[in-house]
Amino acid sequence: MMIKREGIPQPFGAHAEKDKVNFAVQVPRGQKCELLLYRAGKNIPEIVFEMPEEEGIGEVRYLAVEGKNISRYEYNYRINKKVCMDPYVKEIAGKKAFGIRQNLQEHEIRGKIVPSGYDWNGDKRLHIPWNEVVAYSLHVRGFTKHSSSKVAHKGTFLGVTEKIPYLKELGINQIQCMPVYEFEEYVNGQINYWGYGEGYYFAPKHSYAAGKNASTELKDMVRACHEAGIEVVLEMPFGEKTSVQTALECLKFYMMEYHIDGFVVNPYSVPWDILNADPFLKDIKLMRKDDGYQNVMRRFLKGDENMVNDVMWALEHNSAEDGKCNYITGHTGFTLWDLVSYDGKHNEGNGERNQDGPEFNYSWNCGAEGPSRKKAVMALRKNQAENAFTLLLTSQGTPCLLAGDEFYNSQKGNNNVYCQDNETAWVNWSRLKTDDSLFRHVKSLIGFRKEHGCLHRRDGLKGMDRNGCGMPDVSFHGEYAWRAMTDVASRQLGAMYAAEGEKDEACFIAYNMHWIPHPFALPSPGKGKKWMLAGTTADGLLEKPEPLEEQKIIELKERSISLLVSRKKSEIDEGI
Repeated sequence: MMIKREGIPQPFGAHAEKDKVNFAVQVPRGQKCELLLYRAGKNIPEIVFEMPEEEGIGEVRYLAVEGKNISRYEYNYRINKKVCMDPYVKEIAGKKAFGIRQNLQEHEIRGKIVPSGYDWNGDKRLHIPWNEVVAYSLHVRGFTKHSSSKVAHKGTFLGVTEKIPYLKELGINQIQCMPVYEFEEYVNGQINYWGYGEGYYFAPKHSYAAGKNASTELKDMVRACHEAGIEVVLEMPFGEKTSVQTALECLKFYMMEYHIDGFVVNPYSVPWDILNADPFLKDIKLMRKDDGYQNVMRRFLKGDENMVNDVMWALEHNSAEDGKCNYITGHTGFTLWDLVSYDGKHNEGNGERNQDGPEFNYSWNCGAEGPSRKKAVMALRKNQAENAFTLLLTSQGTPCLLAGDEFYNSQKGNNNVYCQDNETAWVNWSRLKTDDSLFRHVKSLIGFRKEHGCLHRRDGLKGMDRNGCGMPDVSFHGEYAWRAMTDVASRQLGAMYAAEGEKDEACFIAYNMHWIPHPFALPSPGKGKKWMLAGTTADGLLEKPEPLEEQKIIELKERSISLLVSRKKSEIDEGI
């Protein structure tokens, strides 16, 4: 038997404690409100409780319900004869299958009463410093939904968990998940695969759960990631109808209830200064997207003129100071393989006559549009993909990879797969089995980045000798040492990063994005030291750096990058 008790106006939503649940909801003045209780899985209300306006405070109606089996019930509200879902609902029943329309007015979806308590087993947020993060952006459903993923629970939180060993092998220590809340799956007649827009922000998506409890499975995923040393960041692109108060409450809810390590938010929906001023959110990573770095590096990669000054900024800028990550590809736009395979977008499958999606992609198809059997074209594309990752992982800012880019994942030229819940948008893991060369290259690059502190300093670079080592923390060079070639026609740049501490090595990285070879003058590697070749995009990173015969100049092939490290002559002689 369910008994109505006196409730409290906060917090909003259904708050369960043992055999008692408090319900609080905002209702406009003058409107009738009822609480509907259903037996779990049923779509006919079994019990109805009125929530009179005179028993509320302002526009908040509230009551408590007590009963031994209350956790077995589901709920909705009926406001002025219209069935309404609780905006603060913590989990939704009836939306297990992705893309299937459900009628709220027919009670086909209902709010679940989520009991408090979860065994976190001592889990805490990781607080990995920004400069040590190597992030990986994924769509929870699309990451493992493809048959080639070979996971047991495809397209779910558990599917992501099954891929943790893969992420660790690659060197990833942060995943950034596209929306995982209960979003509207149809917008303007199109399926909303990405999940942007309005939704029930406090409820993890039921169709992303392998079993019955999405909230538990999201917590399981977070806990498993933390055990593996991987942070979990959620994209929360609140819609225009969401108040700043609700957005802040939502972020704090996921931070405390789900141990989420950070959020990617839209500063146009929630003002950036308000987010950063919140005392609770000062303990978490707040991020916003910006395509400034992306556009600079894409244009440099394909050989545009007049880019060197911008590239110098992109290489040395500490993106964490702006709450941003560096990325060359993201969910909006081409995948990396499509970036080097298509000059134009091919979004015909979206049903919008190819009018949707970004117009300016700064892409280059390397000589043929789309799939090609020409060996020269394919070799150039693979070389460009390696160049792109080398640019990303030798920049100072926090790098973020797009899932599948590390093994040539393609969307067949579609640069806006927001409505493609199919193999066009799902990550195709068979490409990794066919050719793992790029995966191995990226894995080596991530390892090289982590081993050299000068490539990911905590503080922004100043162009000054901060360690008394005789060289500035960053300097730029060209065909002549200490003089970068910044004229309009230049497409080459050398960057030297001073060692950060005794255990680190100085690095010199030569970037030649021109279609002809170029020489690079080498600055001094430091007293008693010599430059060693650590690798190139053509040959990959070497297992062991090799001494250069010529210490004053190196010659770079067209569209290539070389990585050098400075090492003591005594260590070289000893074969260290």
